[in-house]
Amino acid sequence: MFEHVAGQVVNAVLAAAEQPAGGGQAANAAPTNQMTSMLILFVPMILVMWLFMFRPNQKREQERQTMLAGLAKGDKVIMSSGIIGNIVGVTEKTVVLRVSEEPPVKMEFLRSSVSRVMPRDEKA
Repeated sequence: MFEHVAGQVVNAVLAAAEQPAGGGQAANAAPTNQMTSMLILFVPMILVMWLFMFRPNQKREQERQTMLAGLAKGDKVIMSSGIIGNIVGVTEKTVVLRVSEEPPVKMEFLRSSVSRVMPRDEKA
């Protein structure tokens, strides 16, 4: 699809370059029409680029923020470093994980370093 649109833009630019540079009303109207048609092509291209590149990232970030806001004691999480543990404490910016029962090991992490919350029935 991109190649087709790019080909149309190139053809429009070449057609504008081939027109004689004569004076008069018709010579001035043609470049304006071609510029309008190029703008009509660029607007959908920018919209498609936004839909395929930026919108999925925004949606993914919104889902992540929802996941981080829903963290609670007892949740089993995987940190971005690969450490797996159960949440035993939650503050606004940090979570405290119990990563081992014997000996009891607790570690404090930034809340933003939580990679994902594991379902209750899933084993690591």
